[in-house]
Amino acid sequence: MANVQLEFQASAGEADPQSRPLLVLGQLHNLHRLPWAQLRGKLQPRVTEEIWQSALSTLNPNPTDSCPLYLNYATVAALPSRVSRHNSPSAAQFITRLVRNCLPGGVNRCIVMVCERSEVFASACALARAFPLFTHRSSASRRTEKKTVTVEFFLVGQNNGPMEVATLKCLASATEGVRLAARIVDTPCNEMNTDNFLEEIKKVGKDLGITPTIIRDEELKERGFGGIYGVGKAALHPPALAVLSHTPDGATQTIAWVGKGIVYDTGGLSIKGKTTMPGMKRDCGGAAAILGAFKATVKQGFKDNLHAVFCLAENAVGPCATRPDDIHVLYSGKTVEINNTDAEGRLILADGVAYACKDLGADIILDMATLTGAQGIATGKYHAAVLTNNEEWEKACVKAGRNCGDLVHPLVYCPELHFSEFTSAVADMKNSVADRDNTPSSCAGLFIASHIGFDWPGVWVHIDIAAPVHAGERATGYGVALLLSLFGGASEDPLLNLVSPLGCNGDSPPEEMERDSKRRRLV
Repeated sequence: MANVQLEFQASAGEADPQSRPLLVLGQLHNLHRLPWAQLRGKLQPRVTEEIWQSALSTLNPNPTDSCPLYLNYATVAALPSRVSRHNSPSAAQFITRLVRNCLPGGVNRCIVMVCERSEVFASACALARAFPLFTHRSSASRRTEKKTVTVEFFLVGQNNGPMEVATLKCLASATEGVRLAARIVDTPCNEMNTDNFLEEIKKVGKDLGITPTIIRDEELKERGFGGIYGVGKAALHPPALAVLSHTPDGATQTIAWVGKGIVYDTGGLSIKGKTTMPGMKRDCGGAAAILGAFKATVKQGFKDNLHAVFCLAENAVGPCATRPDDIHVLYSGKTVEINNTDAEGRLILADGVAYACKDLGADIILDMATLTGAQGIATGKYHAAVLTNNEEWEKACVKAGRNCGDLVHPLVYCPELHFSEFTSAVADMKNSVADRDNTPSSCAGLFIASHIGFDWPGVWVHIDIAAPVHAGERATGYGVALLLSLFGGASEDPLLNLVSPLGCNGDSPPEEMERDSKRRRLV
């Protein structure tokens, strides 16, 4: 999969499936609406119309089903006919599984995706997750041929015209961002250390014509970033705060995305066990998602100020490591007594959001992180958890998740009841809760928010992606599609506008759709 090039085309053309294997994918009722004339050139002479109709009649998705059309060269696969209200209408998770299991092998392959226009974005991002870029298998290094998967969408329902060039470009940018994020998360720390993560940020900056701001090592300590410095100071590769800034003319507000980039988490001196430490290369998933999303967002034309803030560190063990009982002064000026060095993500993010507030003047601050193992218990493997000081944005996150396939579900936001879990006798707060049975995922988010203040008038959104950042042993690139959808209302791209929480489906009152000269509404 690592050497697969993903191409989106308005028409994939005709080819014998024996020379170009084919997967036709969609909900069963949509597959029945796919005219044989649309498929004939991709299946003949191996598959007749009678075989195609017979295959459709055998499909009984529960929740999915598939049927070979010609040996292992052509397959039709059906998605669930219905999904629940907390799932994406695109059935995105099932798309990824079916592609992995049903797409025939070969150097040059084709996927025909049958869906409604509103599901195109989520479906494309789900397809991208089936083709991870990272591998160190020795057999892969011996292969020199490049593989291509061509994707053609056949649209049904309303607004079912042909795919525009602009839409295909947006899908290419979005899926490139998803695969970039997944590659960074899949790469082990002996390669993806803080030095190399900074190189990834610089590459994106170079592509976009942006020079990153980087604060590193002892400069972090000197400038008061006690959270990032304290977490990463024991590592061979020093910690860093990096910022990519997009500041277009005519911007009406300032948005900051803050990503947790723990390139490896041993737990520090509160060390993890032998069964819980493997997989901690994924603890940079929030920063990776923000990098992939920032690249795609800026390429597609973003009309407001957008800052991507990367908090990078390796939580290592060594003579310089932070000890439990140590007290750090964070960038907010607040003091934190460390009672668990394995609760490190909130420390670096606290510095990141405080920087976004104080130095970048952000109106909207969103932090994304693989923050708590408890997130998977609270909202499951497929739904990230959202915690925010704004009910409108909570609803927007849920809607954006359903639109793009990166599912989200709310956590309890109640600092007056939960923040007391961090009470310290000698500092402003501790960094880990007293009672781990009292909504620990919410509390972890509240720790971050406390460093901009619970009375801060702006919008703060926290997305905990600990579970959906991976599926099995592979990264998913989770978060890229969510950010593109959630902030699609500030994009120049029509497809991103379509999948934004406002959408183009007419379900919002006209007065809420208006944008005055001072403020561009995103939700």
